[in-house]
Amino acid sequence: MHIAVDFHTHVLPGIDDGSQSVAESLQMLRKEAEQGVHTVVATPHFYAHRTAPRQFLQERQEAEVRLRAALAGDPGLPAVVMGAEVHFYEGISDSECLRDLSIAGTEYILIEMPDPPWPERRLRELADIRQKQDLTPIVAHLDRYVRFPFYSRLFEALAPLPVLIQTNAGFFTGWKTRQAALRLLRRGQIHLIGSDCHNLTSRPPDMGLAARVIENGAGMAAIEKINARSLDILKKIG
Repeated sequence: MHIAVDFHTHVLPGIDDGSQSVAESLQMLRKEAEQGVHTVVATPHFYAHRTAPRQFLQERQEAEVRLRAALAGDPGLPAVVMGAEVHFYEGISDSECLRDLSIAGTEYILIEMPDPPWPERRLRELADIRQKQDLTPIVAHLDRYVRFPFYSRLFEALAPLPVLIQTNAGFFTGWKTRQAALRLLRRGQIHLIGSDCHNLTSRPPDMGLAARVIENGAGMAAIEKINARSLDILKKIG
């Protein structure tokens, strides 16, 4: 069984440290298609301290136009929807630009948290994004913090908040982390999965292998649940 949606990718060409050309983007999307992915969410990095929102959105649109022109000649590739990986910053819940950075205009937004520990005010800020902006934060690649002591407590700290948790496919494919990943998935503490792919070499799309690990370790029902949640979010695209 396949994971239908790759919820975290850097497949847009030439906008960040992901794909550096349209040709590379097409190759990445072909790999996604081979692994059964039918939709990818393009989530280029957005750092408020580096780039003004208007400039970022303009650059993203230009990259999108280049990619869609190429996609028109290859209808077998996955659909691509726009989003952003928004790096957390103090006061983010009051920012006027967040709706423009959401996933394809839905009420979901991918947030990259800084390295832990996270003081209570940062957790409150995440909750405030939902309260003030009517946006549900998707906390990006929470598995990245596995190198920090007591990282599993981060999942517990986020559990009561109005957020979803996305982990990378590599969390399931890595032999040192797959048992922890499966355990958290079975507990319902992982909601969405993305490859966080940047290229075809060091950080390629790896959703197919993750799907096999999940099917063998948690059953097809776990993949079905991930797919249902992903598709429910994407149904809200305006």
